[in-house]
Amino acid sequence: MSFFGFGQSADIDIVLNDAETRKKAEHRSEDGRKDKYFLFYDGETVSGKVNVTLKYPGKRLEHNGIKIEFIGQIEMYYDRGNHHEFVSLVKDLARPGELTQSQTFDFEFTHVEKPYESYTGQNVKLRYFLRATVGRRLNDISKELDLVVHTLSTYPELNSSIKMEVGIEDCLHIEFEYNKSKYHLKDVIVGKIYFLLVRIKIRHMEIDIIKRETTGTGPNVYHENDTIAKYEIMDGAPVRGEVRGLFWSVVLLLVAADLICCKLNLLLSCATGESIPIRLFLAGYELTPTMRDINKKFSVRYYLNLVLIDEEERRYFKQQEITLWRKGDIVRKSMSHQAAIASQRFEGTSNPEKFLGHNAEEDTG
Repeated sequence: MSFFGFGQSADIDIVLNDAETRKKAEHRSEDGRKDKYFLFYDGETVSGKVNVTLKYPGKRLEHNGIKIEFIGQIEMYYDRGNHHEFVSLVKDLARPGELTQSQTFDFEFTHVEKPYESYTGQNVKLRYFLRATVGRRLNDISKELDLVVHTLSTYPELNSSIKMEVGIEDCLHIEFEYNKSKYHLKDVIVGKIYFLLVRIKIRHMEIDIIKRETTGTGPNVYHENDTIAKYEIMDGAPVRGEVRGLFWSVVLLLVAADLICCKLNLLLSCATGESIPIRLFLAGYELTPTMRDINKKFSVRYYLNLVLIDEEERRYFKQQEITLWRKGDIVRKSMSHQAAIASQRFEGTSNPEKFLGHNAEEDTG
C-alpha cells in the first residue's frame, strides 16, 4: 500500500541457479513449524539471480545502489537487538542511478565458508540467508532467502565404549555399558545393563536422551535442558529365570515387522536375570550434531540419562555425555541390519543375518 507516494514501488525475488536440482532439508523455525529450505555445505558456491520487478512500468525508480549479501548470523533471544554476524559477504549489483524497466542481476559467492550448522534452539538461532537490497533515500526495498547448512564429519578413529556404575551401599549395584561414545545421527545405540545387586523394588527403568543448550558467557550463562527421547527399558524388577513384570518397548515404534525377532531375543536375554540388552535407534528423533563453543556464543551437548524409580517413587539416575555427528548421504543398510552389525561388534555375534532371522537388504533411502 502506498501512502503519499512513499510506498514500495518494486518487488525483489532471489532465485538460485540450481533451484530445480538442489536438495532441500527440513528445518524447524522459531515458532516450532517445520519448513524445507535449500541445503548447502561448507565451501559450496552460492549463485543465482536477483529479479527487480517494477510495479509501475514506465515509471522510473531512483535508487542509491543495488546489492546482495550472504550472511551467517547468530541471534540470542534474550538480546534480539544485537545480531552477531560471523559471515558477511557483499556483492554490488548496480551503482546508484535509476531503473526504467524490470531488470535481472546475476550474482555468485564462490566457495563460501560456512563453518557452523544451522540451528534453532530454546534461546538461540543460527541462520544463513541471502539478502537483496535496493537502496532508497527514504526506505530501502529488500528481500531475504533463508538457506540451511549441514556440517559433515568423518567417522571418529577413537570411539571407546562407555562403562559406568549406579550403586547404593548394600542395596543396589548396577553396571551399564554402551558400545561407543560417538554416534552419527542415524546410528544405533547398543548397550547392556548388568544387575549385580538389587535389594530394592524397582518399579520402572528408562533411558533418556537429553539435549543441553548453553548460551551466554561468564555470569550470564543460561542452561536449557530438553528431553528428546524416553526409551523404556523395563517395568518391574528383574527376576532370575522369569520375565514377569518386564515390559519392553523395543526401538521406538516397531515400524518394521522384522523387529519382532529382536524383541523376542531381548525377552529371552532378560529371562536369565544377568543382563538386559539395549538397542536404541536415533534416526527417529530430532537431533543435531554436538556443537561446542560455537563462535563463543553457545553450545549444544547430548547426554544419555539412565533413570531408575523404586516403589516409593525415589529416583536414581546416572548421566553420560555422548557425541553426535552428521555423515554424508551414502548407500546404507536397513535399520534392522544396522542393529545387527552394532550388536555383532558389541556382543561378538558372528552372523548378523542369523540374528535378524532373515536376509538383510540394502536401502538407498
